[in-house]
Amino acid sequence: MKELKKLLERLSNAHGLSGCEESIKNIVYEELESYVDEIRTDTMGNVIATKKGSKPSVMIAAHMDEIGLMCKYIDDKGFIRFVRIGGWFDQTLHSQRVVLHTDKSDIYGVIGAKPPHVIKEEDKNKLLKADDMFIDIGAKNRKEAEARGVRVGTPITIDRECKSMTEKVMTGKAFDNRAGVCVMIHAMKRISELGSNVTVHAVGTVQEEVGLKGAKTSAFSLNPDVAIATDGTIPGDHPGIEKKDSAIEVGKGTAITIVDAAGRGLIAHPTVVRWLEETAKEKNIPYQLDVGDGGTTDGTAIHLTKSGIPTGVVSVPIRYMHSPVETLDIDDLEATAELVAQAITTVDRYF
Repeated sequence: MKELKKLLERLSNAHGLSGCEESIKNIVYEELESYVDEIRTDTMGNVIATKKGSKPSVMIAAHMDEIGLMCKYIDDKGFIRFVRIGGWFDQTLHSQRVVLHTDKSDIYGVIGAKPPHVIKEEDKNKLLKADDMFIDIGAKNRKEAEARGVRVGTPITIDRECKSMTEKVMTGKAFDNRAGVCVMIHAMKRISELGSNVTVHAVGTVQEEVGLKGAKTSAFSLNPDVAIATDGTIPGDHPGIEKKDSAIEVGKGTAITIVDAAGRGLIAHPTVVRWLEETAKEKNIPYQLDVGDGGTTDGTAIHLTKSGIPTGVVSVPIRYMHSPVETLDIDDLEATAELVAQAITTVDRYF
């Protein structure tokens, strides 16, 4: 458990906006290079770590990117306007501290807006939009902001550290999908311990939050016989959401996807679902079945590649997704990684 918590903390605290995943790539390289035969970065930026073996070949995909912002314009007074990269709910952005990743150094700023004292009465009940917000880095003017390295296109991420709430419950930014990356890394280490003769490609994908882009290109290149995407999923166990919206609970084990995005995304291959579920039962790994009508994952892009790749998704239940305070139970993280690893040892029974 300590090893998993330490790895998750390291991944969560690192910064990697979609298209700017370099720091996460470095961690993936460092963690996996001793457990694979080959590791490389492809043209798109995906990290592909391969343990060579026989057929069937298996792809384990976990997206490395996080949602964030990007500098769009610096005004004459040095305030920065931004665009959202990925799926933000605007209200979570207001009053956040952020990191601007310039070519010179990382600098800090805060997201501001009109204070409530001067908002007109008729506007007080209106939702605050990102277009009404700006980033203050303490600069006196545009020239000073530019001298510090800020320019149009500077990537921006949330400044938030991963913390333990209890012995098992942790909170931090970018658990979507650093939890999935953590699962992939830990699973590859467990595969090395358990022993397996099949070919396994562990892929840290890029730009999932903006269109499942890295998954498309890496799956096309590798053309595996079967694939598993590791990600986070929304539980229905806290105020503001009901079990009818999501039957998943934090602390009840990994989630095996049957359908996501109400079928507009992935309808998991039935043999993959059977493989994962039977492995979980055989190895006494706690699991839940997940049918969602919201978002989707890299699995959608992978299963549509070439003539089709049998694909499934295993997820860690994460509360408050796409916010700076995502929350999970480390036991669910461990169960997800163990299911992936154990499934690799049984894959030749099914494919």
